Amino acid sequence: MNLAPADQTAVEAMWASYVADTGYDGPLVTTYAFGDSAELADELGLLVLHGPKRATAGLVQEFDAGEQALPEVGDRCAVLGGDGRPLAIVRTTDVRVGPLASVDDRFAWDEGEGDRTRAWWLAAHTGLFIRQCATMGLTFSDNIGVVFERFDLVWPACDHARGDVWRPPQA
Repeated sequence: MNLAPADQTAVEAMWASYVADTGYDGPLVTTYAFGDSAELADELGLLVLHGPKRATAGLVQEFDAGEQALPEVGDRCAVLGGDGRPLAIVRTTDVRVGPLASVDDRFAWDEGEGDRTRAWWLAAHTGLFIRQCATMGLTFSDNIGVVFERFDLVWPACDHARGDVWRPPQA
């Protein structure tokens, strides 16, 4: 199942709630979903909300092709589920660009996926990046440029132990 486009109305509602609650006066930089399928976006989005996922990685060419600037420390972004609805607001805390093979153990751990090892991370991301390269008409290599980004979850402010999840106001 493919990723749905961002639900702009729900994104705007979540952003308004975040701004009202925190007083933040900067921009929402972008919206994105993790992975290349709705199922993966949902799974990884829940790892942000309820678990250990505090990092992500993407091909440098994705940013070039999408005419989107590389992330910068302090950026606020909305993480989307596979249905295009926002799940969370994250704040970028670190950005590094390097070859795929330069991923280290700590980054693999911070991504919070699989068994959190570098070996698992490389296998999973190699598969993802091969699929993405094929879609973009690029040749994959172990030296392909990757954007390694760390982030903090800044919204929603809820009690995840009780299962609280932010929902947009009903119309």
